[in-house]
Amino acid sequence: MRLSFLLTATLALCLAVGGTAGAVEEPAGYRMGQYRSPVPATLTGATVVTSQAARDLWRQGTAVFVDVLPRPPKPSNLPEGTVWRDKPRVSIPGSVWLPNTGFGQLSPADAGYLEAGLIEVSGSDAARPLVFFCRADCWMSWNAAKRALEMGYTQVYWYPDGTDGWTAAGWTTEVVEPLTLD
Repeated sequence: MRLSFLLTATLALCLAVGGTAGAVEEPAGYRMGQYRSPVPATLTGATVVTSQAARDLWRQGTAVFVDVLPRPPKPSNLPEGTVWRDKPRVSIPGSVWLPNTGFGQLSPADAGYLEAGLIEVSGSDAARPLVFFCRADCWMSWNAAKRALEMGYTQVYWYPDGTDGWTAAGWTTEVVEPLTLD
């Protein structure tokens, strides 16, 4: 009797806070806020990959892995003369970091950086496989992959578990620097 009550209460709680995984619908446009929250299971036009599928693509060496985690902003209230050091970005080995390109609305500079960065890393080949990622439950990679599709890239992969899924699988990582364009 008590177990039955606990199971019923747990089910009711799960339904009250959002149901089951994958219940998030794809928005028509970009996600504009609350970027660290549950993501949909799909991205129309892209191939959604699991950690193992991402690892397989990585091992093949033909896909470009594009990390879009934002760069932490320098606090505005630091005392004068304080040395600011960016937090290192630990990512999938060989990935390209295009920070700040996954927000729902991009500044013209960030939109240009994303476009130029994708041209650079794809070698101007719209059919070059691109794997977009960030962290688990992060809409930024979803937004960036959606933009790549709209730019005409045809082999777009979205890895929703990102570096969290990669490290949980026990695979190696490395510190990456933002892509510098001339």
